[in-house]
Amino acid sequence: MKAKAFSYLRARTIEEALAAHSQAGDDARFIAGGQSLVPTLALRLQAPKLLIDITHLAELRGIRRESDFLRIGALTRHCEVMGEPLIAEFAPLLRAAAPFVAHPAIRNRGTLGGSIALADPAAEFPAMVLALDAEIEIAGLSGVRRVKADDFFVDLFETALAPGELVTAIHVPLFKANQKIAFDELARRRGDYALVGCGMIATFDGAKIETVRIAFFAVGHVPTRARTAEAVLPGYALDAARIAAAQAVLEQDLAPPDSDEAPPAMRLHLARVLLGRLLGRIGESA
Repeated sequence: MKAKAFSYLRARTIEEALAAHSQAGDDARFIAGGQSLVPTLALRLQAPKLLIDITHLAELRGIRRESDFLRIGALTRHCEVMGEPLIAEFAPLLRAAAPFVAHPAIRNRGTLGGSIALADPAAEFPAMVLALDAEIEIAGLSGVRRVKADDFFVDLFETALAPGELVTAIHVPLFKANQKIAFDELARRRGDYALVGCGMIATFDGAKIETVRIAFFAVGHVPTRARTAEAVLPGYALDAARIAAAQAVLEQDLAPPDSDEAPPAMRLHLARVLLGRLLGRIGESA
């Protein structure tokens, strides 16, 4: 199939893009990398009358330190997440996840902001910004605001974005010397959507965990914090008994949906295996 006919606007400023969307209302869509939008247009799952191209907006580009955060522009491509030294130094969990995102052709075009705004529950980056306690910078006609990742992902493909608003940047707390990260996912083939995936960041006080954030993807309608598993870890070293304790309560955090690809019990089992594997890695490195 081919997309229905639509008008096209190449925005020169954020203000112009927002105003154009406001005028068109539900008949407008923003487009940057287009790796998710274009297939839905081709299948006529979406049929907007106006596409607003934000690819050339300089305000949405750039990666820089701002106080205690690393500000990553929304148009940062997946391949740039893999190679940017500032991300490797101050947001290494994003760097660890980036090679697992789809295939090189998609990583060369897809954008970080687009992935966050789409909020695909099986995607890597939404879960990683959740694990990192990041803040999402959002622009609208009323101004700019920041929303914590914990509050941003609402339901299946539903976020805190109001109609016509635009993700402009992601603010990630700077990685510290006493922190460790781990990431992995289990998929039938490299590049396929994961059956289950997980990323975590732990802060240590000596050999003991002080705080930890664990986020799973592909196990629910939204990226999911394993809060119960997190709660049994602070104050302890990551030995086999403590890892087993976290695995034992994981079912209280996850409710995988039923699907033809994998039943819920299988996903939950794989999530336990992955949790143990990643906590083991962090324990060894600490």
